[in-house]
Amino acid sequence: MTTLLLVDDEKNIIELERLYLEKEGYQVQVAYDGRIALEKFRSCKPSAVILDLMLPGLDGLEVCRRIRQESDVPIIMLTARDQDVDKIVGLELGADDYLTKPFNPRELVARVKAIFRRTSSGQKTQRLSVGDLTVDLDRREVTVGVRQVNLRTKEFDLLAVFAQNPGIVLTRERLLELAWGYDFAGETRTVDVHVAHLRKKLGSERAQIETISGVGYKLVAT
Repeated sequence: MTTLLLVDDEKNIIELERLYLEKEGYQVQVAYDGRIALEKFRSCKPSAVILDLMLPGLDGLEVCRRIRQESDVPIIMLTARDQDVDKIVGLELGADDYLTKPFNPRELVARVKAIFRRTSSGQKTQRLSVGDLTVDLDRREVTVGVRQVNLRTKEFDLLAVFAQNPGIVLTRERLLELAWGYDFAGETRTVDVHVAHLRKKLGSERAQIETISGVGYKLVAT
């Protein structure tokens, strides 16, 4: 059974999340502060973490940072804040997704399912090459020349979309739909943050993600 770790200091929110997620067959572990969250993470080894930003003790950003030092497990961050800076910091630290409170618990379930669909091993064996960049969809491995590149879950998902559509201009909205697996309207800044991460990690001169002003991005061999 797939285990999820829910981290929030609002017990009513935890219980609502637990109700909907357990109905979908997930096993749920909970923590109400940052330090306990890290202990639970190490003991139960969840398949994904749903993490509130505002927590007593260690806040959600610090918990996210420490988890990322140990694991690439998918992280969905929750917050009552609705400011771009909070979202960007969370994404920079390695969160895969972001939900602003209040939210419909059905949307949370949809996002959890989308993450697992994108990380499942059921994809056909396929290696995609653009310039000196190779993306192995089955092994979820990326190489530039002979150098292996370590990507986080959502970085790989986004790069795979680019590699499957070489030379094609993709809007931010389309990239969100393809890489995140659902309508993530109004959150296009998420794409910009992940593209910046990819450019830094790939560092390739023969395969580049180009910005198409006012439209989106495309991956090209140069």
